[in-house]
Amino acid sequence: MAGGVSLEKVRAVAGEEFVPVYEAAGVSLEKAGLGGQRAAVYLVLDRSGSMRPYYRDGTVQRLAEQVLALSAHLDDDGVVPVVFFSTGVDGVAEVSLADHRGRIEALHESYGHMGRTNYHVAMQAVLDHHAASGADVPALVVFQTDGGPTSRQAAEQLLCSAARLPVFWQFIGFGEPDDKQFAFLRKLDELPVPDRRVVDNAGFFPAGTTPGALGEAELYDRLIEEFPTWLAAARRAGVVR
Repeated sequence: MAGGVSLEKVRAVAGEEFVPVYEAAGVSLEKAGLGGQRAAVYLVLDRSGSMRPYYRDGTVQRLAEQVLALSAHLDDDGVVPVVFFSTGVDGVAEVSLADHRGRIEALHESYGHMGRTNYHVAMQAVLDHHAASGADVPALVVFQTDGGPTSRQAAEQLLCSAARLPVFWQFIGFGEPDDKQFAFLRKLDELPVPDRRVVDNAGFFPAGTTPGALGEAELYDRLIEEFPTWLAAARRAGVVR
């Protein structure tokens, strides 16, 4: 795979307003020792009923653009596959440098009813997409949610079985950081190795009740904080070539 998308192309395709976000992502990647790293980036978005305010006020749209800017350094196509989920998979679409303005809200509105919260269906959709893509690079999945899943056992089992695949799950929680709703995500983050999984393939951080106010530098630092550690462990275990 070729290198990431150049600053010149980002400016020409996404617009001048996208440049600061792209540059902030690059700074965090370099700081984490990930300059030149290739990866396929995915975004998973929660559409359970409690997420409605975050779609309405543009917070989810902003996160999508931030993940797109991160992807522009790690991949060369300027496109991020997006999986929307609630009770099931509500839709699989893309956000791109050429088509990102208002994209998330438009997709969200097109999917209709907002259901419950089942992580495992969205996780399987990502795994299926990555396998079908034939990508020879690892995947970094930014998985956004505002609460624990309806089916916890299914999510935990899938995460453990997926540890043998070149996919890292970075969970980000919208909501009160100390809320018990995130206890399950903390559990996923800390599942023992090697008793439950061959490598630690997940990270989690709470973005607070106003995640849209989180600065780009802090967001990116936290999104990729555990990715380098996973890459090293996954290479030692033969999960990543």
